[in-house]
Amino acid sequence: MRASPMTALSHVSLLEAEAIHIIRESVAELERPVLLFSGGKDSAVLLHLARKAFWPAPLPFPLLHVDTGHNFPEVIEYRDRTAELAGARLIVARVQDYIDDGRLIERPDGTRNPLQTIPLLDAIEENRFDAVFGGGRRDEDKARAKERVVSLRDEFGQWDPRNQRPELWNLYNPRHRPGEHVRVFPLSNWTETDVWTYIDMEKIELPELYFAHQREVFDNNGMWFAVTQITPPGDRPVEVKRVRYRTVGDMSCTGAVLSNAGSVPEVIDEIAASRITERGATRADDQLTEAAMEDRKKDGYF
Repeated sequence: MRASPMTALSHVSLLEAEAIHIIRESVAELERPVLLFSGGKDSAVLLHLARKAFWPAPLPFPLLHVDTGHNFPEVIEYRDRTAELAGARLIVARVQDYIDDGRLIERPDGTRNPLQTIPLLDAIEENRFDAVFGGGRRDEDKARAKERVVSLRDEFGQWDPRNQRPELWNLYNPRHRPGEHVRVFPLSNWTETDVWTYIDMEKIELPELYFAHQREVFDNNGMWFAVTQITPPGDRPVEVKRVRYRTVGDMSCTGAVLSNAGSVPEVIDEIAASRITERGATRADDQLTEAAMEDRKKDGYF
């Protein structure tokens, strides 16, 4: 049974106030922040919160997306349109550029998510960003559950899980030495249900991929992958299923789930019955090893 609207509103309003406080404090204490914006639901909520935090003033920092070149076209269209409507400058670091000039090599499995780290770190260094806002949440993955709201990265962009700063009484410490920076996660204490409840409350537009639709898919090791040039089915049978996406990352490693949820309230009801996080259910790259996410974070990934 879903919580009553009044209970949900009270809880999510507190989370909203906490996130806005984190965003404002970080901007007040640091010089060159940037917000990661991929066009996914968490980054859409984060952008909405940032705009609320400084309204009616314009957003005081740019947006950054590390584009793998294998993103869903619907999400890229949404990303560009939303950034323009927000009046924000959008910086795009393209993995394809790194492959073209030899700085990165295409993986044998075709997955480009692990290739995002170097373009991300280069963009941070080139633009001298000292704070990078991200939409990571602790309920997504065990590695993200370990991380603080304000997380230090060393001069190589790396994360040391043993070097975590205390955050008693919601006091955050963004201080860092030259060359270092911090990652800031205002949605740390949110759950997937909280995100969708806030989307419902604030009427935030999302890419249509998040809602049930008919699509040609094939079974890829227990996940429903879309039939695309990036993810051809090979000799696997193609079926037309009613599906939706819980995450909208790289097509090469993001699966859909069978669903009839065509509206935000229906999505909330559906995930309330789920016992698997959205990354665990639909992200093949997080299932390579039990520590896949933590290993990438140590290297500088979000």
